[in-house]
Amino acid sequence: MLDLQRLEAGYGESMVIRNVNLRVNPGQIVCMMGRNGVGKSTLMKSIMGLIRLKSGSVFYNECDLTSLSPDRRAKSGIGYVPQGRDIFPQLTVEENLLLGLEAAADRRKKLPETLFDTFPALRQMLHRKGGDLSGGQQQQLAIARALASGPKLLLLDEPMEGIQPSIVMEIEAIIETIKRNREIAVLLVEQSLEFATSIADYYYVLDRGTIVAEGNAEQLSEDQVKKHLTV
Repeated sequence: MLDLQRLEAGYGESMVIRNVNLRVNPGQIVCMMGRNGVGKSTLMKSIMGLIRLKSGSVFYNECDLTSLSPDRRAKSGIGYVPQGRDIFPQLTVEENLLLGLEAAADRRKKLPETLFDTFPALRQMLHRKGGDLSGGQQQQLAIARALASGPKLLLLDEPMEGIQPSIVMEIEAIIETIKRNREIAVLLVEQSLEFATSIADYYYVLDRGTIVAEGNAEQLSEDQVKKHLTV
Protein backbone atom coordinates (compact mmCIF):
# COMPACT_ATOMS: atom_id res chain seq x y z
CA MET A 1 0.00 0.00 0.00
CA LEU A 2 2.76 2.46 0.97
CA ASP A 3 6.23 2.03 -0.48
CA LEU A 4 9.01 4.50 0.31
CA GLN A 5 12.08 4.13 -1.85
CA ARG A 6 15.44 5.69 -0.95
CA LEU A 7 13.88 8.77 0.67
CA GLU A 8 16.16 11.68 1.48
CA ALA A 9 14.74 14.88 2.97
CA GLY A 10 15.61 17.75 5.28
CA TYR A 11 15.45 21.46 5.88
CA GLY A 12 17.55 23.80 3.79
CA GLU A 13 21.03 22.33 3.53
CA SER A 14 20.47 20.03 6.52
CA MET A 15 19.70 16.41 5.58
CA VAL A 16 17.50 14.69 8.18
CA ILE A 17 16.27 11.55 6.38
CA ARG A 18 18.82 9.44 4.53
CA ASN A 19 18.12 6.54 2.17
CA VAL A 20 14.95 5.35 3.92
CA ASN A 21 13.10 2.36 2.47
CA LEU A 22 9.82 1.43 4.18
CA ARG A 23 6.69 -0.52 3.32
CA VAL A 24 3.18 -0.73 4.78
CA ASN A 25 0.89 -3.46 3.45
CA PRO A 26 -2.93 -3.23 3.33
CA GLY A 27 -4.52 -3.64 6.76
CA GLN A 28 -1.12 -3.75 8.45
CA ILE A 29 -0.06 -1.86 11.60
CA VAL A 30 3.54 -0.71 11.18
CA CYS A 31 5.31 1.04 14.03
CA MET A 32 8.27 3.39 13.62
CA MET A 33 10.36 3.94 16.73
CA GLY A 34 13.41 5.97 17.64
CA ARG A 35 14.71 8.61 20.03
CA ASN A 36 13.55 12.21 19.86
CA GLY A 37 15.12 14.17 17.03
CA VAL A 38 16.10 11.24 14.80
CA GLY A 39 13.75 12.23 11.96
CA LYS A 40 10.47 10.39 12.58
CA SER A 41 8.22 13.45 12.17
CA THR A 42 10.26 14.62 9.20
CA LEU A 43 9.64 11.28 7.54
CA MET A 44 5.89 11.51 8.17
CA LYS A 45 5.79 15.04 6.73
CA SER A 46 7.75 13.83 3.71
CA ILE A 47 5.16 11.11 3.06
CA MET A 48 2.42 13.76 3.07
CA GLY A 49 4.39 16.13 0.84
CA LEU A 50 4.74 18.79 3.53
CA ILE A 51 8.51 18.60 3.10
CA ARG A 52 10.02 18.45 -0.37
CA LEU A 53 12.19 15.40 -0.96
CA LYS A 54 15.82 15.79 -1.88
CA SER A 55 15.58 12.42 -3.62
CA GLY A 56 13.63 9.18 -3.56
CA SER A 57 10.03 8.20 -4.28
CA VAL A 58 6.71 7.78 -2.47
CA PHE A 59 4.35 5.15 -3.90
CA TYR A 60 0.81 4.58 -2.66
CA ASN A 61 -1.25 1.75 -4.15
CA GLU A 62 1.45 1.52 -6.81
CA CYS A 63 0.87 5.15 -7.85
CA ASP A 64 3.81 7.56 -7.69
CA LEU A 65 2.85 10.42 -5.35
CA THR A 66 6.30 12.01 -5.24
CA SER A 67 5.36 15.11 -7.21
CA LEU A 68 1.80 15.49 -5.85
CA SER A 69 0.70 18.23 -3.43
CA PRO A 70 -0.35 17.35 0.15
CA ASP A 71 -4.06 17.82 -0.61
CA ARG A 72 -3.90 15.42 -3.55
CA ARG A 73 -2.13 12.86 -1.38
CA ALA A 74 -4.87 13.20 1.22
CA LYS A 75 -7.56 12.77 -1.44
CA SER A 76 -5.83 9.61 -2.66
CA GLY A 77 -6.76 7.99 0.66
CA ILE A 78 -4.09 8.96 3.21
CA GLY A 79 -5.14 10.37 6.59
CA TYR A 80 -2.56 12.21 8.71
CA VAL A 81 -2.52 13.14 12.39
CA PRO A 82 0.61 15.22 13.05
CA GLN A 83 2.52 15.43 16.27
CA GLY A 84 0.91 18.22 18.32
CA ARG A 85 -2.54 17.57 16.78
CA ASP A 86 -2.88 20.86 14.79
CA ILE A 87 -6.62 21.22 15.17
CA PHE A 88 -8.20 24.62 14.45
CA PRO A 89 -8.79 26.13 17.92
CA GLN A 90 -11.20 28.85 16.79
CA LEU A 91 -13.44 26.42 14.90
CA THR A 92 -16.01 24.21 16.60
CA VAL A 93 -15.55 20.48 16.91
CA GLU A 94 -18.12 19.99 14.16
CA GLU A 95 -16.36 22.45 11.84
CA ASN A 96 -13.03 20.71 12.44
CA LEU A 97 -14.61 17.38 11.58
CA LEU A 98 -16.30 18.74 8.45
CA LEU A 99 -12.92 19.92 7.21
CA GLY A 100 -11.88 16.28 7.24
CA LEU A 101 -14.52 15.56 4.61
CA GLU A 102 -12.62 17.71 2.10
CA ALA A 103 -10.30 14.75 1.50
CA ALA A 104 -13.12 12.24 0.94
CA ALA A 105 -12.96 10.57 -2.46
CA ASP A 106 -16.76 10.27 -2.65
CA ARG A 107 -17.32 14.00 -1.88
CA ARG A 108 -19.47 13.07 1.13
CA LYS A 109 -21.20 16.01 2.81
CA LYS A 110 -22.23 14.36 6.07
CA LEU A 111 -20.11 13.03 8.88
CA PRO A 112 -20.36 9.23 9.07
CA GLU A 113 -22.31 8.01 12.09
CA THR A 114 -19.62 5.42 12.79
CA LEU A 115 -17.32 8.31 13.68
CA PHE A 116 -19.39 9.03 16.79
CA ASP A 117 -19.59 5.35 17.63
CA THR A 118 -15.79 5.44 17.82
CA PHE A 119 -15.60 8.86 19.51
CA PRO A 120 -18.85 9.20 21.50
CA ALA A 121 -17.52 12.09 23.59
CA LEU A 122 -17.21 14.29 20.49
CA ARG A 123 -20.95 14.09 19.83
CA GLN A 124 -21.54 16.02 23.06
CA MET A 125 -18.95 18.65 22.10
CA LEU A 126 -19.93 19.45 18.53
CA HIS A 127 -20.54 23.15 19.22
CA ARG A 128 -17.56 23.71 21.50
CA LYS A 129 -14.48 25.39 20.08
CA GLY A 130 -11.54 23.10 19.52
CA GLY A 131 -9.33 25.32 21.64
CA ASP A 132 -11.59 24.75 24.66
CA LEU A 133 -10.98 21.00 24.65
CA SER A 134 -8.39 19.27 26.81
CA GLY A 135 -5.24 17.95 25.15
CA GLY A 136 -6.60 14.43 25.09
CA GLN A 137 -9.92 15.55 23.62
CA GLN A 138 -8.08 17.54 20.95
CA GLN A 139 -6.12 14.41 20.05
CA GLN A 140 -9.35 12.46 19.70
CA LEU A 141 -10.68 15.25 17.48
CA ALA A 142 -7.55 15.17 15.32
CA ILE A 143 -7.83 11.41 14.81
CA ALA A 144 -11.57 11.64 14.13
CA ARG A 145 -10.97 14.40 11.57
CA ALA A 146 -8.43 12.20 9.77
CA LEU A 147 -10.86 9.25 9.77
CA ALA A 148 -13.84 11.32 8.57
CA SER A 149 -12.75 11.03 4.93
CA GLY A 150 -12.55 7.23 5.06
CA PRO A 151 -8.79 6.82 4.44
CA LYS A 152 -7.18 3.47 3.66
CA LEU A 153 -3.87 4.51 5.22
CA LEU A 154 -3.58 6.44 8.49
CA LEU A 155 -0.37 8.16 9.59
CA LEU A 156 -0.26 8.71 13.36
CA ASP A 157 2.66 10.72 14.74
CA GLU A 158 2.97 9.99 18.48
CA PRO A 159 -0.79 10.14 19.19
CA MET A 160 -0.32 9.35 22.89
CA GLU A 161 2.29 12.01 23.62
CA GLY A 162 1.36 14.27 26.54
CA ILE A 163 -2.13 12.78 26.91
CA GLN A 164 -3.82 11.90 30.19
CA PRO A 165 -3.76 8.14 30.92
CA SER A 166 -7.53 7.63 30.59
CA ILE A 167 -7.55 8.96 27.02
CA VAL A 168 -4.32 7.12 26.18
CA MET A 169 -6.26 3.93 26.89
CA GLU A 170 -9.10 5.08 24.63
CA ILE A 171 -6.72 5.90 21.76
CA GLU A 172 -4.97 2.56 22.19
CA ALA A 173 -8.39 0.86 22.01
CA ILE A 174 -9.18 2.72 18.77
CA ILE A 175 -5.93 1.54 17.19
CA GLU A 176 -6.64 -2.00 18.38
CA THR A 177 -10.10 -1.82 16.75
CA ILE A 178 -8.55 -0.62 13.49
CA LYS A 179 -6.16 -3.57 13.63
CA ARG A 180 -9.01 -6.01 14.31
CA ASN A 181 -11.05 -4.77 11.36
CA ARG A 182 -8.06 -4.76 8.97
CA GLU A 183 -9.74 -2.15 6.77
CA ILE A 184 -7.20 0.63 7.37
CA ALA A 185 -3.42 0.34 7.34
CA VAL A 186 -1.57 2.38 9.97
CA LEU A 187 1.94 3.81 10.14
CA LEU A 188 2.38 4.68 13.80
CA VAL A 189 5.18 6.68 15.42
CA GLU A 190 5.25 5.54 19.03
CA GLN A 191 7.70 5.80 21.93
CA SER A 192 6.05 3.18 24.17
CA LEU A 193 7.84 -0.06 23.41
CA GLU A 194 5.23 -2.00 25.38
CA PHE A 195 2.32 -0.74 23.28
CA ALA A 196 4.27 -0.91 20.03
CA THR A 197 5.19 -4.55 20.51
CA SER A 198 1.61 -5.40 21.49
CA ILE A 199 -0.03 -3.76 18.47
CA ALA A 200 2.37 -3.70 15.50
CA ASP A 201 2.71 -6.32 12.78
CA TYR A 202 6.09 -4.93 11.75
CA TYR A 203 8.60 -2.46 13.21
CA TYR A 204 11.17 0.00 11.91
CA VAL A 205 13.75 1.66 14.14
CA LEU A 206 15.08 5.02 12.98
CA ASP A 207 18.38 6.48 14.18
CA ARG A 208 20.12 9.56 12.79
CA GLY A 209 17.75 9.60 9.85
CA THR A 210 18.30 6.03 8.70
CA ILE A 211 16.59 2.69 9.31
CA VAL A 212 18.89 0.74 11.61
CA ALA A 213 16.63 -2.22 12.41
CA GLU A 214 13.39 -3.72 11.11
CA GLY A 215 11.31 -6.85 11.43
CA ASN A 216 8.31 -8.45 13.08
CA ALA A 217 8.09 -9.59 16.70
CA GLU A 218 9.91 -12.83 15.94
CA GLN A 219 12.70 -11.11 13.99
CA LEU A 220 13.34 -8.08 16.19
CA SER A 221 13.95 -8.51 19.92
CA GLU A 222 13.16 -5.89 22.54
CA ASP A 223 16.86 -5.59 23.32
CA GLN A 224 17.62 -4.73 19.69
CA VAL A 225 15.05 -1.95 19.81
CA LYS A 226 15.93 -0.66 23.28
CA LYS A 227 19.55 0.03 22.39
CA HIS A 228 18.34 2.58 19.84
CA LEU A 229 15.78 4.15 22.16
CA THR A 230 17.97 4.81 25.17
CA VAL A 231 19.93 8.06 25.39
